[in-house]
This record gives sequence, C-alpha cells and structure tokens, in this order.
Amino acid sequence: MIKTLTFAAVHMSVAFSVVYLTTGNLALGGAVALIEPLCNTVAYFLHEKVWERVRRQRDALKRNLLGEYSAS
Repeated sequence: MIKTLTFAAVHMSVAFSVVYLTTGNLALGGAVALIEPLCNTVAYFLHEKVWERVRRQRDALKRNLLGEYSAS
C-alpha cells in the first residue's frame, strides 16, 4: 500500500511539474495533477478488462483445440 501511495505522489508531482513548468500556471498545474491520474486510473481499469477478455478467449480457443486433438 505504501508503494502505491508513493507512486501516486510521484505521478501527481510529475504531472504538476510538467504543466507548471510549461505554462507557469499553478492552478492549471494543480488541476492537471488531480485530473490526469484519475483519467489514467479509468483507462487502466478498461485496459485490464479488455486484456482479461482476450485471455479468456485465448484460453477457450486452446481448450477447444486441445479437445479436438484428444478426441481424435
């Protein structure tokens, strides 16, 4: 849990720093530092769902292929 929290802090610090250094705007840096990790979290969740579906389909295909060979 501590590793997750420190990673989140680093992530937010990088997001804030990049925006602040490129725009000079503290408010915008703060907003991006909060919004960007939230967007990444949602994207990661959806990415994991897609890959879980791919894994299930791949496993089903392997089972079907192995079933055909063992039935022969």
